[in-house]
Amino acid sequence: MSKNVTPYKESNLGKKEQVTEMFDTISENYDGLNRVISFGIDIKWRKRVVRMVGNTNPKTILDIATGTADLAINLAETSAERIVGLDISPGMLEVGKQKIKKKELHEKIEMVLGDGEKLPFEDNSFDAITVAFGVRNFENLEQGLQEILRVLKPGGIFVVLETSVPTKTPFKQFYRFYTKNILPLIGKLFSKDNSAYGYLSESAAAFPYGENFNNILRKIGFIDVKDKPQTFGVASIYTATK
Repeated sequence: MSKNVTPYKESNLGKKEQVTEMFDTISENYDGLNRVISFGIDIKWRKRVVRMVGNTNPKTILDIATGTADLAINLAETSAERIVGLDISPGMLEVGKQKIKKKELHEKIEMVLGDGEKLPFEDNSFDAITVAFGVRNFENLEQGLQEILRVLKPGGIFVVLETSVPTKTPFKQFYRFYTKNILPLIGKLFSKDNSAYGYLSESAAAFPYGENFNNILRKIGFIDVKDKPQTFGVASIYTATK
């Protein structure tokens, strides 16, 4: 990432610590705010990720930056026997654990507190690895991707769902206005953390989306790298294998 965007401009903490603090603060409101901010379209994007992963018939899945476990819960629809959701924020994990318990999926989905840039797993451990709206929060993007490549099994699939920036008129103009003016306002109205949703939009704009991200994946060592823009380019789904 060309610009290391952080949530709290005045803080002396590193990005990783700031991101953990931010997500702990907004964890209780995160799901509801996501639905409002994305107009609910993020649900459709996650279903597409699940379909892509499911087509490979994985037995083991790792969902990094799992947050409140939205994607991990959706991935229970696949043939996977074991799903691990990993996140750096205890607050987000706690919300996710309650959702998993309510859906009686606790025997299939394990929630783990951990760092996506230092994965606590052996080499070649998972048939599929997913990250939804999380790679832009890595302090060191390439280190995080190298760790993902390490724990992915040869022939396994890696799927990333991440925000991107539309390139066509009038979508790019609307996107800029919405992310700069509307999104932070919604965050301030509904969240205890005034900085959080400003950071989320700023970090999305700074993320090397599209072919730039494809090239980083190839540099790390992933093969068969593809990206599929979603909803006029406001998000993209990236797929790659090992």
